Amino acid sequence: MLIENIKNEIVYMTSPNIEAPHAFSTRFGGVSKGVYSSMNLGLSSGDRRDTVIENYRILSGTLGIAANDIVFSMQVHGADIRVAAKADQGSLFSSAHHQADGLITCEPEVALLVFAGDCVPILLHDPTLGAVGAVHAGWRGTASNVVGAAVRKMSSEFGSSPSNIKAAIGPCISKCCFETDVDVAQRLTESLGAAVAQCIEAQGAKYMIDLKSTNKILLEQAGVVDIAVSDECTSCLSDKYWSHRKTKGKRGSQAGVIVIRDSEGGLA
Repeated sequence: MLIENIKNEIVYMTSPNIEAPHAFSTRFGGVSKGVYSSMNLGLSSGDRRDTVIENYRILSGTLGIAANDIVFSMQVHGADIRVAAKADQGSLFSSAHHQADGLITCEPEVALLVFAGDCVPILLHDPTLGAVGAVHAGWRGTASNVVGAAVRKMSSEFGSSPSNIKAAIGPCISKCCFETDVDVAQRLTESLGAAVAQCIEAQGAKYMIDLKSTNKILLEQAGVVDIAVSDECTSCLSDKYWSHRKTKGKRGSQAGVIVIRDSEGGLA
């Protein structure tokens, strides 16, 4: 279960098990108008670019990070994980973005960000080595075990022990609202095995999928033991979060962001 924080009219969620500065944003506190009202962080959503940049400045200022420290990637619903560094900072002001659905770093002041609008944002923190990760897991990324790939990459690149990694599964579409056809259910079970069968419920010709529980299982299989899971559904709470399904694609984006610092202080 995550904690709701309100600061300067900005509402964001934090996880009690992650000590690194981090946040899951909501729709509240920005300056976007119309269907993008108000804290839209999606630069390719159709919203005015200058307005979205201002939203980043408002959010990052409230959370105590510099907008220029943010690193994000072009999310393609895959399982590629990229190591981010200071050289990647300034994503907001650059048109060049690498394709990846997960970012990891052990460099202080490199703020990792992933977008979501029903998909699962997952934040990772290894407090022993001072490493963090941010993962975007739609159902395709979940089927490809993108979060497991991120844990393995933190181990191979930084020497992280999976048992030391803390994980937070952020707000996303929940089982109550994620209705799919049989192809999605089959892809998940064929890719991930019988362990995820408990996360799929048949309802006539349709299937209800629990992406939160599926990713929790994948984290556990990767060796992560400390996992916090949001109990909020972006579709049910579409007044608080952006929901692709609820808005039929006419929406902005929220984000999960995490950073490690040289000095004390943080977002929470």
